[in-house]
Formats: sequence, structure tokens, C-alpha cells
Amino acid sequence: MSYLRELAKEFNVSSNAVREELNQLTKTQLLRSIPNGRHVYYQANTDHPLFPELRSIVGKVIGVDQVIDGIVRRLGKVERAYLIDDYAEGKDSGIIDILLVGDINLVQLNELTKKLEKTVKRKLRHLLLSANEFHSFIPDLERRPNILIWQSE
Repeated sequence: MSYLRELAKEFNVSSNAVREELNQLTKTQLLRSIPNGRHVYYQANTDHPLFPELRSIVGKVIGVDQVIDGIVRRLGKVERAYLIDDYAEGKDSGIIDILLVGDINLVQLNELTKKLEKTVKRKLRHLLLSANEFHSFIPDLERRPNILIWQSE
């Protein structure tokens, strides 16, 4: 979730230009606006029919799809994978934070992370939790920006 001035500063454009784009995206219901005191925050409308496709496009552009595909195919015991914090908010900070739930070999994960960082040209940080640890972590996860990007069947 972001607000107008923060977006204008991040993209190095005028707040009027950002306001016009935010208004258009809100009208098409791709974004939700959330008033909070003197600020209006904006976030992606995950219920919009185009949201899954847009998320996929963005993921491909920033390389998240390669990261998750690499982790899931090579480690095999992943139950869930979440994109958390900056990237889940749509901010390209250069660090991709991923929450992984399952029984995963940490040595293999670290080796794979190094290879994937070279491919996507971004730092990868992972938080690894067992299924039991994840259930205790859910309240914290709900307070942070997050997107479920992979789940076992």
C-alpha cells in the first residue's frame, strides 16, 4: 500500500501526474483507494478479474516467476510461497523477500538462492518456516504486505 507523495517521490514524477494515473486505475477498479485521515492509500484490487494476469506479467518482468519456479522444482517439499514486504507492495527495492513454508533443505536453498540472484539481478532473502511455525506466524503475516504466489495442491 502506498500514498500519492510516496509514489511521486519513488518514480521521480510530479504528484499531479501520479494523481491522474491513480484516478484512472481506481476508476477501472484495478486499484482500491483507502482514505486514512489526511492520506489516501492505494493498493491493488486482488478481486479484479485481470489481477492474476497483471501479477503474472509483473512477476515475469522482475523475475519472481523464475525464483519461485527454481525453488519449487529443485527443493520439492514447499507447501506455500509468499512474496512479502516491498515486492508485495509493488516496490522494486532490489531485494525480493520470500516466505517459504515446508520441509526444505536450507543448504540447498542457500546454494539455489545464490544462482537465482545472478539470474534476476536482485538480492533474495528468504524466511523459512515449518507448517507448525507458519500457523503461529499468520497474525504477523496478515500485518505485512504479502501475496501468496505458490501453493501445493
